[in-house]
Amino acid sequence: MSDHIKLFIPGPVEVRKEILDAQAQWMIGHRGKPFEALFARVQSKLRQVFFTQSRVFISTSSGTGLWEAAARNCVSDDPHAGVVATVCGAFSERWANVFERNGKATTWLRVEEGKAIKPEMVRQALLARAADPARRPFEAIAIVHNETSCGLTNPLAEIVATVKALSPDTLILVDAVSSLGGVKIDFDSLGLDVLLTSSQKCFGLPPGLAFAAVSDRALAKAKTVKNRGYYFDFVELEQFLLKNHTPATPAISLMFALDRQLDDMLAEGLENRFARHARLAQLTRRWASDRFALFAERGYESDTVTCVANTRGVDVSALNRFLAARGMHISDGYGALKGKTFRIAHMADTTEADLQALLDAIDDFLIQQS
Repeated sequence: MSDHIKLFIPGPVEVRKEILDAQAQWMIGHRGKPFEALFARVQSKLRQVFFTQSRVFISTSSGTGLWEAAARNCVSDDPHAGVVATVCGAFSERWANVFERNGKATTWLRVEEGKAIKPEMVRQALLARAADPARRPFEAIAIVHNETSCGLTNPLAEIVATVKALSPDTLILVDAVSSLGGVKIDFDSLGLDVLLTSSQKCFGLPPGLAFAAVSDRALAKAKTVKNRGYYFDFVELEQFLLKNHTPATPAISLMFALDRQLDDMLAEGLENRFARHARLAQLTRRWASDRFALFAERGYESDTVTCVANTRGVDVSALNRFLAARGMHISDGYGALKGKTFRIAHMADTTEADLQALLDAIDDFLIQQS
């Protein structure tokens, strides 16, 4: 019996053997021509996935590192300006905390967990700021596109349109850690300033890399901000990117895997990839609605991870022990939602056959428990 447990958790996700094997190439130096060629190949393909003609920085970190990069590069220390952080769950709350821990004036725009950030809420926050003579316009707005903790997708295009209409100089910073690569986000058409993600979600890679498309105006803003640090300094990253390098030693083995996976993603076709994610989400939502309930606000459910309201009081640990015997694993609820919900990820290279096998196995557990 295989000891392989197939992951249906929202990161790290299941990684295909071909991608794991791609990491085993002979090592190269990170200041030589072979690395420059690798970086250039990867950069070109990343821009296609981000739908941008702009730069895409590559960071040897988790996506959390790029949260800090956005905070340090795009928001000054001016206490009268700062950032409005939209918060609808555990991860958007954590990003708001990152701004505060970096000394940035942070206005929280918070809704109940599982509810979406609506454009009208953003509109009211921007109008209130404009009406305050003691304050300057927000330098940035932070939006978590896909709140992993509760399986919810915020209406990004509508929020962006609201910001551009009322506060056009405000930089738009977007966390798409659990959506980019599974859902289309057109960086250039939307006019975003920072769009960040990480390797272990929809890209179907091991953890350890993060990526951020960064606009010209975000880079220009960074040049005016003091104390950007070094490791996540956009200006430093740009100088090295122009030479197909990174400032510090990158995770070269992971970049080999990234190179291979990007080829496979583009061979599948990005629109086909997005459609597959949508089908997997619909299958999971139908199953969950029939047997439990969905936690996310109706109409805002994620296409990459479904958060199931545990209306039957299932022991999720017992469920996972049952699933482990069949080589599968799902995720419990996150933080305060532990036990009250459970999450099924349907992202990266998950197939409909994979997902159906999981759902059938959970059905068998429910029958056994009844």
